[in-house]
Amino acid sequence: MGTHIIKMPDIGEGIAEVELAAWHVKVGDTVKEDQPLADVMTDKATVEIPSPVSGTVLALGGQVGDVMAVGSELIRLEVEGAGNQKPGAAQTAPAAAQATPAPAAPAAHAEPASQATPEPATEAAPAPVAPAASRPAPPAQAPVVARQPGERPLASPAVRKRAWDLGIELRFVHGTGPAGRIGHEDLDAYLQGRGGTLGTRAGLVERNDEQAVPVIGLRRKIAQKMQEAKRRIPHFSYVEEIDVTELEELRAQLNRKWGESRGRLTVLPLLARAMVLALRDFPQINARFDDELGVVTRYGAVHLGIAAQSPGGLMVPVVRHAEARDPWSIAAEIARLGDAVRGGKAERDELLGSTITISSLGPLGGIVSTPVINRPEVAIVGVNRIVERPMIRHGVVVPRKLMNLSSSFDHRVVDGMDAAEFIQAVRALLEQPAMLFVEAS
Repeated sequence: MGTHIIKMPDIGEGIAEVELAAWHVKVGDTVKEDQPLADVMTDKATVEIPSPVSGTVLALGGQVGDVMAVGSELIRLEVEGAGNQKPGAAQTAPAAAQATPAPAAPAAHAEPASQATPEPATEAAPAPVAPAASRPAPPAQAPVVARQPGERPLASPAVRKRAWDLGIELRFVHGTGPAGRIGHEDLDAYLQGRGGTLGTRAGLVERNDEQAVPVIGLRRKIAQKMQEAKRRIPHFSYVEEIDVTELEELRAQLNRKWGESRGRLTVLPLLARAMVLALRDFPQINARFDDELGVVTRYGAVHLGIAAQSPGGLMVPVVRHAEARDPWSIAAEIARLGDAVRGGKAERDELLGSTITISSLGPLGGIVSTPVINRPEVAIVGVNRIVERPMIRHGVVVPRKLMNLSSSFDHRVVDGMDAAEFIQAVRALLEQPAMLFVEAS
């Protein structure tokens, strides 16, 4: 028997380190060739690391959440034959690798023990009581004394604040001080006499439980990207109201006629089509800015990022060449990519190379938002929910379906006038939706 060490492979694109996102094996497991060992995460995607050999796991090279350098020891296997470890070198394994505890389950369940077994919420405990020698001992069961209407209980501001925080109404507390003045010891006696409940406000109970949630994996990458985008990009936002009544009517007609054969349309592919048409006149918005080199690259192709929620957090799969797709093709690709993201099956290439992004929360979209630009892009268009509201048209109040577009732009390379004109162009297309199907000459 020999020892085979598998090192962190070179993922490509000059990446020097990756984050260990999940283990699929633990110490003692028998693995086969090509069996997945671990998931690692780069800035762009999660990559599965397979085993090049069969063997038994001797040691793991890190814990979930660790950032590991390319070429460092990932895992150590016992294999048939000599392996790739020289005789006598078996004792040189890093201490951290040998001491690393094996996770109990793969990716989705590989949590730190403090997170996987949170302490139960503690019941509210009585507040600290002064030593008995410094105060008169209160009765074990303080009687509930109701004062006359309008009679104000006597108590210091500190006692009143504590009573408020505990949900205790002072008019029910018996005061043992001069002239019936209520002190902290009277609050303590009241709590003890009421069995530790917090006053007469049902359901108001102190909580002191805490849960530390490590920011690792995809959530850490999202946090880093958002921080970097806000730190480096001077955002400005522009919000416009769109009357989508005709768009919704046309969409309903198209779905009735072609929904079964071509697939059903939502607002998103129609908005994508409007953006593609409008970007022909605003190439500076379909762009990526390398601020380190000081170069803005404008693209003829519209590679449309679609911000999508996954079990691990926000991801942005890319509808490639949206300019060459009709609304049904865009809708089908959005659906396919959404399924891949939610199922954790999105390929690395499907998450790279977007030139502009749409962000939508669907029915939860609110009335306005300030979306964060997907760096190094220079613009993002946010879709808010559709609401029916009264609107004056031709002097008559009529119900209309209205939707806001909340968009953000990189003010270093996109002027405010250009951004406003771009959104107005998108608005004109959505409010006259027949134009979405008319190619400009």
